[in-house]
Amino acid sequence: MLLSLTQWLLHLYPEELGFLRVFQYLTFRAVLAAMTSLLIGLAFGPWVIRKLTEMKIGQPIREYGVQAHLGKKGTPTMGGVLVLIGIGVSTLLWFDWSNRFVWVVMLVTFGFGAIGWVDDYRKVVNKDPEGMRSREKFFWQSLIGLIAALYLAFSVSETNALRTVQLFFDWVASGFSATLPPKADLMVPFFKTVSYPLGVFGFIFLSWFVIVGCSNAVNFTDGLDGLAIMPVVMVGSALGVFAYVVGNINFSRYLLFPYIPGAGELLIFCAAMAGAGLAFLWFNTSPAQVFMGDVGALALGGALGTIAVITRQEIVLAIMGGIFVAEALSVMLQVGWFKYTKKKYGTGRRIFLMAPLHHHFEKKGWAETQVVVRFWIITMLLCLIGLASLKLR
Repeated sequence: MLLSLTQWLLHLYPEELGFLRVFQYLTFRAVLAAMTSLLIGLAFGPWVIRKLTEMKIGQPIREYGVQAHLGKKGTPTMGGVLVLIGIGVSTLLWFDWSNRFVWVVMLVTFGFGAIGWVDDYRKVVNKDPEGMRSREKFFWQSLIGLIAALYLAFSVSETNALRTVQLFFDWVASGFSATLPPKADLMVPFFKTVSYPLGVFGFIFLSWFVIVGCSNAVNFTDGLDGLAIMPVVMVGSALGVFAYVVGNINFSRYLLFPYIPGAGELLIFCAAMAGAGLAFLWFNTSPAQVFMGDVGALALGGALGTIAVITRQEIVLAIMGGIFVAEALSVMLQVGWFKYTKKKYGTGRRIFLMAPLHHHFEKKGWAETQVVVRFWIITMLLCLIGLASLKLR
């Protein structure tokens, strides 16, 4: 919005307001987006926490869980709305409204946030311990993920909305047999020329899997004070670097990445997400004054997955978000092994002391802050490895 305003003013007064040309620089607007969302979060955080407390939206704690967490019962949850407010306002202020990729990420983010809001509301306000049923939640996540994946299959491959529509109709006219350009292939990091053609259906399936899977993986990780939000900030910031590279014709050509016009504008969203995340961490650090809830975790995970799809960095996302992957796998392995052994032996057995993985380490005697900070350090290392793939190819 402010970009359009400055462009209009420069058109009217090119000499008098020449200093406004600085707003044309993507990196400058990204810095302002991060600062804006950070200040919004810090300013409105106490008010949001107070309102959640007045509404008696307190986090229920499982009695069979880690005993040290029982003291957190009643802490306001659904604090993810604070993050979404910061991201939404800041992004709308600083990004180019004509950019199609940012709108897709925004729709996925707030669509998944709405799913999380309903889930949290049923759990906390309606006192339904199940919240939104797993099948219902998965259905709505899949619907949003598939719509985004279908659009991105053609949007990533073309330079503007008109050519995107034309490519879609060409695909339909070909009897769904037409292939996508090489820029839509699955890129393998650390190799210059290794990539795998996916085809339209392969692209859609992989994108759906990444978006929905990342959303749920972040949700599994959100179990300790500050555990999920800082990795989201780090991974999101790193993805912002990739977005800037693939959206710049010179950098993408030099680093042998596919050039995706318009992807660079995602740096604004990533910066806003980083600022909003740090503001939330101010209130979520141990001992937490507010919890994120599904409204924040599902939304942020969906955003990371969508950005990775647009920048063609699905594998790099799995590397940098290794903590999210490990948390999700721990739950899948625990549940799968328990059901298998119960069916075979009559008694369910466990691989971990407790899942998700962070609770396993708590059961082994690690303090909550030890788990959190060590997972942060691991994420920082993994992000550096992911960023190294920019040049080490």
